[in-house]
Amino acid sequence: MLRFYNEKHGEEVPFPFSFPFARNIYSPRFVNIFERTRPFSCPMNLADFIDSRRDQHLSELNDFLRIPSVSAKSEHKPDIEKAAHWVAENLRAAGFKTVEVIPTALHPLVYAESLEAPGKPTILFYGHYDVQPAEPLHLWTTPAFEPTVRNGNIYARGTADDKGQVHIHIKALQALHDLNGAFPINIKVLIEGEEEVGSVSLWDFVQKNKARLKADALVVSDTSMLGKGVPSITYGLRGLNYYQVELTGPERDLHSGVYGGAVPNPLTVLTELFAQLHDKNFRVNVPGFYSGIKPLSKAERKALNALPWSRKSFTQAVGAPGYAGEKGFTTVEQVWARPTLELNGIWGGYQGEGAKTVIPSKAYAKFSTRLVPGQDPKRIAKLVEKQVRKLLPKTVKCKFETLSTGKPWIAAYQAPIFQKAQNALQKGFNKKAVFIREGGSIPFVTQMHDTFKVPCVLIGFGLPDENAHAPDEHLFLENYFNGIKAIAHFYHDLATL
Repeated sequence: MLRFYNEKHGEEVPFPFSFPFARNIYSPRFVNIFERTRPFSCPMNLADFIDSRRDQHLSELNDFLRIPSVSAKSEHKPDIEKAAHWVAENLRAAGFKTVEVIPTALHPLVYAESLEAPGKPTILFYGHYDVQPAEPLHLWTTPAFEPTVRNGNIYARGTADDKGQVHIHIKALQALHDLNGAFPINIKVLIEGEEEVGSVSLWDFVQKNKARLKADALVVSDTSMLGKGVPSITYGLRGLNYYQVELTGPERDLHSGVYGGAVPNPLTVLTELFAQLHDKNFRVNVPGFYSGIKPLSKAERKALNALPWSRKSFTQAVGAPGYAGEKGFTTVEQVWARPTLELNGIWGGYQGEGAKTVIPSKAYAKFSTRLVPGQDPKRIAKLVEKQVRKLLPKTVKCKFETLSTGKPWIAAYQAPIFQKAQNALQKGFNKKAVFIREGGSIPFVTQMHDTFKVPCVLIGFGLPDENAHAPDEHLFLENYFNGIKAIAHFYHDLATL
């Protein structure tokens, strides 16, 4: 039975609930939690204390959101630096004594640690302070970097991805430190400024600082909840390969009247290529693409399809007149547990105002494959390139590039730390949290999991329709405030692992 230290009476009492835990396959620290005594005490009014600071928290979040920390644009380099130092100062205010702003070849990392809880777990929290460009600006209802509250949401670039979620953790940790004068566990924090441009410097830093970053678990908040009112823990991510194709036909642009009908048009060839990369059942037409995929078990498939997923909300968020997907699978399975090939961009020829009748010399496309457990990214890249070259006619030359690769990830969510997360979310939201998979990719999670062999716990507070990467990005304020309470309980409860 877990024990709780009652400060009022100066004695230990049984926790008001108990539950069994599966043996954690990752770390001996998490094997047996039943006989801990006098864990880190926490006043019973933790939630009330956090609620008393709502206005202060929102004001600080507004300050964070006003910084246009766009990592993709060089003109925002000063803003990136400002955001990094803002994060550092707020971590110091939260109680961290060791805080560093670490220069990199591109944008700085912020690292903080507190290792003053001997015998307690060590958790590494990861997030990012950089944001996507705000363009197209005219599609924002209010300016992207002037936070505005409307209908219970806060609108600004970075609210959901990822400043709002990073701020949730900072404020949760500060509440615990202010109430108790110390953190209940050992905490390491790593906040980067390049996530939206591929985390170029992050992995180099991790490789050079493995001992420093070693922890018992990784915690990330850069995902979404299943829906409003459904707190969620993500236990699976798809991998991602990203490619670019350049086709060359004639050596220069040609007059379409003089040469049309007798020479190859790279744009036509390119569109014909992508038309052949799916079959009538919307399966990817690449030999060997599906080999080795680990199918969903009957139990997992049943659990995923029993989630309170809303087709109506999905339809409203997408806004398309119809839907397409791999035959034989539900929508939830298609977007979480099946691989895909998507054309992300295509261009070439004349695109200016008016008419210019040319046969372009070159045509380009960017496309991606989302991968699931059982698919090796490097193998898939080779198969895709082989099929692309096979389908192209000899009338064009092809330059094929694999720009990046990323592995899929799946967690054993029966491990004790996941149950702690589920219970903490229930305390914060007064609703039982569900376990979900995510169709997106977070390369850092798979890299850290492969390097340190520890649990990775993904707790998201955004919603699927909050326009991350799009105009009018926003965050539901109830999720923000309840998220602070849930994360505070999570870190507090981890002291008993």
